[in-house]
Amino acid sequence: MTPHTPEQSQLGKASAYADQYDASLLFPLARAGKRAEIGITAAPAFFGADLWTAFELSWLNLRGKPQVALAHITVPCETPNIIESKSFKLYLNSFNNTRFADAAEVQARIRADVSEAAWRGAAHPATVGVKLLLPDMFDREPVHELDGLNLDRLDVECTQYQPAPELLTAQFNEAPVNEVLVSHLLKSNCLVTGQPDWGSVQIAYSGPQIDQEGLLQYIVSFRNHNEFHEQCVERIFMDIWTRCKPIKLTVYARYTRRGGLDINPLRTSHPQALPRNIRTARQ
Repeated sequence: MTPHTPEQSQLGKASAYADQYDASLLFPLARAGKRAEIGITAAPAFFGADLWTAFELSWLNLRGKPQVALAHITVPCETPNIIESKSFKLYLNSFNNTRFADAAEVQARIRADVSEAAWRGAAHPATVGVKLLLPDMFDREPVHELDGLNLDRLDVECTQYQPAPELLTAQFNEAPVNEVLVSHLLKSNCLVTGQPDWGSVQIAYSGPQIDQEGLLQYIVSFRNHNEFHEQCVERIFMDIWTRCKPIKLTVYARYTRRGGLDINPLRTSHPQALPRNIRTARQ
């Protein structure tokens, strides 16, 4: 099967509103091409997942009464494909006037469809994670900022607005450290439409101490860069991993929602439990 390209997606195009269930709306995009650009041609140096939140999920019960829920969808980074976000929105819209027996049926349908798209072409396909939160659980959803030392406190001069890994340096001749650093100044643009994507990023590492001013300037350097969320986080991970040579590294970004969806990629050098999908104030 010929891989889809971003230009073939519905991004930037007028789209018909399908309000009857249609799994074919999901549009997978292969991860391999963009990974090759950052030097990943075999097994990646990281583990992780893309944590999605769907804020606009609705369907009809068997009596035609609308139901609403939030959905948390976890797509492992081992999947050969990402799901293009506008296609995901169109897919979820297709539930709006479709009758389902209950929330469990909706959950099972989303899991099956997204799993098929994300794992399409894999030798050993698996599943994605799907959790639905019904209205009686909405009040339990917290808002919390990423923990860590805020890099944005630094008064740095910023002159580069395309990814500049040469800004990354570390103290290789000093004792290693453990740090968790955060910035709210991450901005990139959609690969196809050029529309802005806003996010916060958390970088946790053990190893040679990373120069914080250079790291903040590096994060800012994504400001005019066109790439999907998942690809930006993998680029950040690989640039830090290659240039600063940490012993352990985790990069976690939370992007503001668009079209009722947010995407929050996490990439880590070592297996660990995924963080709770807790939104930040801007999300």
